[in-house]
Amino acid sequence: MFTFDTPLANIPSIKKLTLGKLQRLEIFSVRDMLYHFPHRYEDYTEIHPIDSLIPDEKCTLVGTVTDIKAGRTWKKKMLLTEATLVDESGQIRLIWFNQRFVAQTLKSDMQIRVSGKVSRDRDGLIMQNPAFERSERDATHTGRLVPVYPETSGLTSRFFRWQLTGIFQKLAQFPDPVPEEILDRLHLPSLKQALFYIHFPKSEKFALLARKRFAFDEMFFVQLKALQVKALFETARGNPLTCDETALKKFIATFPFTLTNAQKKASTEILADLKKTRPMNRLLNGDVGSGKTIVAAIAAFVAAENGLQTAILAPTEVLARQHFESLSKIFRETQHDITLFTGSYRIFGGTTVTRPTLLKAISAGIPKIIVGTHALLQNDVAFDNLALIVVDEQHRFGVSQRARLQELSYTSLDESKEIVPHFLSMTATPIPRTLTLAFFGNLDLSLLDELPKDRKPIITRIAASNSEREKTYALVRSEIAKGRQAFIIFPLVEESLALKEIKAAVAEHKRLEEEVFPHLKIGLLHGRLKAKEKEEVMRDFQEKKYDILVATAVVEVGINVPNASIIIIEEAERFGLAQLHQFRGRVGRAEHQSYCFLFPHQEAQSINERLKILEKTTNGFTIAEADLGIRGPGAFFGTRQSGMPDIAMENLTNMKLIQIAREEAKLILSEDALLVDHPLLKDALQKFEEQIHLE
Repeated sequence: MFTFDTPLANIPSIKKLTLGKLQRLEIFSVRDMLYHFPHRYEDYTEIHPIDSLIPDEKCTLVGTVTDIKAGRTWKKKMLLTEATLVDESGQIRLIWFNQRFVAQTLKSDMQIRVSGKVSRDRDGLIMQNPAFERSERDATHTGRLVPVYPETSGLTSRFFRWQLTGIFQKLAQFPDPVPEEILDRLHLPSLKQALFYIHFPKSEKFALLARKRFAFDEMFFVQLKALQVKALFETARGNPLTCDETALKKFIATFPFTLTNAQKKASTEILADLKKTRPMNRLLNGDVGSGKTIVAAIAAFVAAENGLQTAILAPTEVLARQHFESLSKIFRETQHDITLFTGSYRIFGGTTVTRPTLLKAISAGIPKIIVGTHALLQNDVAFDNLALIVVDEQHRFGVSQRARLQELSYTSLDESKEIVPHFLSMTATPIPRTLTLAFFGNLDLSLLDELPKDRKPIITRIAASNSEREKTYALVRSEIAKGRQAFIIFPLVEESLALKEIKAAVAEHKRLEEEVFPHLKIGLLHGRLKAKEKEEVMRDFQEKKYDILVATAVVEVGINVPNASIIIIEEAERFGLAQLHQFRGRVGRAEHQSYCFLFPHQEAQSINERLKILEKTTNGFTIAEADLGIRGPGAFFGTRQSGMPDIAMENLTNMKLIQIAREEAKLILSEDALLVDHPLLKDALQKFEEQIHLE
C-alpha cells in the first residue's frame, strides 16, 4: 500500500527512465502525482453508432477490431498501424502513427472502445490516433470526461491516467488537513473525494466541485499564513519613532517639488504607525511616477533621526542602484549617509569599499540607511539597531517570499527579538482592490493614486499602419533634435522563446541603426546581458551617450531617465495592459510632453479595442481593473511572480471565496493560534509554503 509520501521510485509500474521525466514536472512522490491536476477535459461521454458520424465530430465508438495492418510510411518511414472498427451500423478506419504499443496490443475480434475526432480522406471516414481500451474495462481513457494533463516529452496524459488509476486503488489513506466541520459547513467534498473528482469526474459538475474544494484550500492556506504573520506583528513590540516636526518640515522643504495630497496622506498614515509600540505592517501601493520613494524616504529620515537603521530591499541590482542614487540626492542636505550593498556593489561614505569593511560598519550601526538586494538577507549581515525594513516592488516577490521577509523583520535582522522592525512594502503595480485582500491580507494599505501636479499626461496612440509608424519615427527624430531621448521596447514574454526573441531584438536594433535612424546613437538592452553590462548600457543612456535605447521587457521597472520623452512598444498586443502601463511610466518623468506609441503586430479589431483603454486613461488603478477583467489574475501577475498555484490564481477575483477563507482562518486561529490541535493542517500549511516558494 502507498501513502502520500511514498516516492515514485518505490512504485513498480514506474520505470527508472520515467522518473527523470517526472522530475522535469517536479513530480517526485505520490502526493505530487495526485496534485498534478488536469488542465482540461475531453468530453467523450456520448457513444455514437458509426453510421451517424460526421467529420470534425469528437465522439466515442464501441465495436470489434478487424483487418489489423502494421508497417511504415513510404516517405517518412513512420510506424503505421491501421485497423477497421465495426459495429452494427457500419465500419470506420482507425489509424495510429508512431505508436508501437498499438500494434502489440490490438488483436482481431477484440471488443474495444475508442475516443477521438472523426475526419474524412479520399477513402471515407477515418479516426487518427484515437485513444482506445477494451470495452469491458471501466472507462479511463475513453467514453467519459477524459482528463488531459500538462505533459512533457515522453509522458502523455494516457500515462498519468493509468498511473493515477493504480494509485487510487492502492492508496491506503487520504489525510485531510481541513477539519471536517469546515467542510460540512461549506458543503465541500473530502480530500479523497475531491482528488478523485478532479482526475476522474463523472460529469463537469463533479470537476467543478473538486476545483472549488482546492481553491478553498489554497486561499485558506494563504489567509492562515497572512493572519499568522499579522498576529506576530500585533503582539510584537516595535520601536516607537517620533520626530521633531521642525526637522521633518525642514527635510521636506528641501524637495524640489510639493508633495501631492496622496503622498501627504500616505506619509501621515506611516508616521502614525511609526509612533506606535506595535510595529508597522503596511503596503504602499502607488501608480507609476506617484512618488513612493519620497514617502519611503520620509519614513527612513524619521528612523535615522532616532539614531536607528533602515534597510531598503529591491528585487534587482538595477533597482537597488536606482534607489541608492535617488535617495542620495534626497538626503544630500542632511547628515545621513546612504549606503549601497548588493552582490556587485558596496558603497559606503561615497566610495567603494570591501565587503568586510561594509559588514563591520553596518553591524556597528554607522550607516543609517542601507539600500540593497537579497544580499542584505544573508546570514553574515548583522545590523546594530534596525528599526525599519522597506521592501520595494512587491509584485516581484511571491506570497511565500513576502511572508518570509516579514518573518525576517519579526525575528529582526539585528537578531534582537525584543524589538521588531517596522515593515513597509511598496509596489508600482497598481493592484485592484479585489486582489489586495488575497495577496496582502496581512498588511494595512496606503494608496498613491495621484500624480505630481507638474507632470503632463502622457499622450498615448496606437500606430497600426505603416504611415502611422513613419510619422512616429519622424516625431522621434524631432524630439531627439530637441535634446530628448526615446525607448523602443520589444516583447520578451516566455523564457522558452528568450533566445529567439533576443535575436529578433538584435536584428531590429541593427535595422533601426542602419535604415531608420542611421544618424542616431542606439543602445541595446536585453535580459541575457550580465548585470554589469546592463548597468553600463543604462548608465550610458542616462548620460545621453545613446539617443535611443532598444530593449526587451527588462525596462519595465528600474530605469529613471527624466530626459526620455518617447516610448515605442512593438507587438504591444503581447503585453497585458498593466505591463504596458508600466512601460509607459518610463517616460513623462519630467516637465517635457511625453508620448507612448503602441505598434500592434496585427491589426485585429479586438486587439485595438483592448489597447484603446490606454489611449483613454493614464490611471493605473483603472487600467489594472480592466486588465484583470480581460486576462484574469493569472496573467495579471504571472503565476511565477505571484507564487500562487493555478487554482488559487483562477479564484483571486472571487471575493466571496476569499472572505469565507479568511473568516474560517480567523476562527481556527482564534481557538488554536499555533495549530497545535490541528497537526495535519499545520503540516499541510508548511508544505504549501514550500510549494509556492520561488527562489
